[in-house]
Amino acid sequence: MRTVYTARALATGGRDGRVATARGYPDHVVKPPVELGGPADADATATNPEELFALGYAACYLSALQYAARLQKTSAKAFRIGITVHLMQDDEAFTLAVDLDGELPGVDPDKAVELMHAAHATCPYSRATRGNIDVRLLVGGVPV
Repeated sequence: MRTVYTARALATGGRDGRVATARGYPDHVVKPPVELGGPADADATATNPEELFALGYAACYLSALQYAARLQKTSAKAFRIGITVHLMQDDEAFTLAVDLDGELPGVDPDKAVELMHAAHATCPYSRATRGNIDVRLLVGGVPV
């Protein structure tokens, strides 16, 4: 494989600090959510690692879904991906679980399922997390 792009970022302060790309944008305040002991206004004034992961995964997955549709000569202009990232904890550690919910208007339900699975096979985030976290695919809120 050859490197086609490299992203760089710097975090300071962990869950209570800042994150920024090497380019300086975006530059975000990071706070733990209220559920993890963060300040009452954390959700209004800052982001957190799970939200940042959700943003990147959703954008990447939608691109993979659009690519899969293009290969099958299907219009993907109105496609959308909703993502839910769950931070899970047991007695020993934290882990993540993800729900990827596709909205594929105008696409036959069987074709929508096929496209969601095709995107999951090629999306770099899906490939990186495969076998490490539970990822559930949905179409219109229904597991596929």
